[in-house]
Amino acid sequence: MPDPSDLSIRAIATGGTIDKVYFDATSSYEIGDPQIGVLLHEANVTFAYEVESVLRKDSLELDAADRALIRARVEAAPEKRILITHGTDSMTETAAALEGIEGKTIVFTGSMLPARFRQNDALFNVGCAIGGLQVLPPGVYIAMNGQLFPAGTVRKNREAKRFESTE
Repeated sequence: MPDPSDLSIRAIATGGTIDKVYFDATSSYEIGDPQIGVLLHEANVTFAYEVESVLRKDSLELDAADRALIRARVEAAPEKRILITHGTDSMTETAAALEGIEGKTIVFTGSMLPARFRQNDALFNVGCAIGGLQVLPPGVYIAMNGQLFPAGTVRKNREAKRFESTE
């Protein structure tokens, strides 16, 4: 297990529900500023982290070019531990697009409700992802609903509003 004093994380924000904001005037939700920095600050974490906003899109709007951009940003990051906040609808597809990156532990997470809502799953999912970054070997993973899944072994069950293993 890595020494916690050596822990340095790059958080890459891509949009999704975790970053959504409600606009009263239009009665709609739009992607706002990345919430990962706010969540880490409020959690009073003691490790170094950088937040990089790469996209501000609903994950259903992501395409191959967006996934290539995310992959390029992960590959270029100096950190070995990468947390990616992402919309839940296509998180598994983007995770698959990042497989094969050598020497980095990459954990995707998001939330079913905006982080700005009083009741949400964002902080819990982020905490699970941070724990995974500290103990998992290099590879690509998804942290949702209190579980860590290797990429390619998980699906979103929309009816049950949770992620579950495909194995």
